[in-house]
Amino acid sequence: MPELPEVETVARGVHERVCGDRIIEVWFGSHREPFKTPAATQARGLAGRVILAVHRTGKHIVCELGSADEPERGLAAHGAQTGTSKAAEAQWIVHLGMTGRLLVTTADAPLAAHTHARISLASGRELRFVDARRFGRLAYCDLQRGDGFASPGADPLGIGAEEFAALFRGRRLAIKAALLNQALLAGVGNIYADESLFRAGIRPRRMAGRLTGAELERLRLALRKVLRHAIQLGGSSVSDYVDANGERGFFQVEHCVYRRTGQPCRSCRTPIRRILVAGRGTHYCPHCQR
Repeated sequence: MPELPEVETVARGVHERVCGDRIIEVWFGSHREPFKTPAATQARGLAGRVILAVHRTGKHIVCELGSADEPERGLAAHGAQTGTSKAAEAQWIVHLGMTGRLLVTTADAPLAAHTHARISLASGRELRFVDARRFGRLAYCDLQRGDGFASPGADPLGIGAEEFAALFRGRRLAIKAALLNQALLAGVGNIYADESLFRAGIRPRRMAGRLTGAELERLRLALRKVLRHAIQLGGSSVSDYVDANGERGFFQVEHCVYRRTGQPCRSCRTPIRRILVAGRGTHYCPHCQR
């Protein structure tokens, strides 16, 4: 499943290509699984909207939408992205699931199998949602009728030291399981939990509530560094993930432990081990992580 760096990469790519564009036509497929909001409701809500901004919230991509008479891109788009603009009237929310792709294409580009949404834009581009396994979800939120989309957990790229430590205080579960809890930290998944724990020198089965303040701070900084570097490299393409252009990411070549079972640790040459933590395959170095 795409994690924070992959979702951030897709959101940035879509934003760069469609910000300020107007939706002129909407087509949705017949499968019900992708739709958290009924397809007909989404189609009515999206038609005629201007895309003010596209950004990531947790593992979700959020398209901020205004009415057709909104100002051109620039101030309105910036305000919508930062949450300060009153122009945004609705949101289109995309969760990529296991195999979902949100692509920006030309209108005449070949239609991929398992395409569930085509958003035709005034520029001649199309925004397409493709998902072979149909675990992804599409939703529409009318901001004039309720609150906008919000992730339940803190964003690991912006959380401070005290707030981060407080998330794990007294928790009687493995630190790897705690990192995967989206109600605590939004966007961290299997890849970046393993990689961050390795860089912080912490074993994944250690109880979260027993980590020292110094260990938690090492983990916070390692997590932030790993996520930012992964974003710079376009994310990790270990399965179906591609960015908004259909291009693969490159961070997988820098994985230190994830899916490297039996291979030598890049630091000490000890073979990487794989165990299960909270039902998830977990990779670590028994020498470097304590």
